[in-house]
Amino acid sequence: MDFCRSIHLSAVALFLTVEPSLAGPCAKEIAEAQAAFDTKLAAAASSGPSAPESSVATLHHQPTPGTVAHAEAQLGDISRENADIVTRALERAQDADLIGDVQGCQEQLADAKEALRK
Repeated sequence: MDFCRSIHLSAVALFLTVEPSLAGPCAKEIAEAQAAFDTKLAAAASSGPSAPESSVATLHHQPTPGTVAHAEAQLGDISRENADIVTRALERAQDADLIGDVQGCQEQLADAKEALRK
């Protein structure tokens, strides 16, 4: 009897841990927009001027898309305004996705994609 009870408790525990890890309704579109932004940043970084490594870069932390965008904007490779718009729109899209707000997520993704076209 204890074995059956532990199996049932394990099944409930598994169910409770798997459900929150499911992707939101906009997760795929957010990932695609982030990939497009990353590609644009990489293209700007490879074709534009370079800058000396910052002291933060020596701390062995992975750069975030926002910090890369900020650095590229400082060098003039991309528009700071567009980089900020994309970064903030993607953050708001992720927030909307977490709460299941599909319309809000889609609106933020549209803003991000519009800024990426510029």
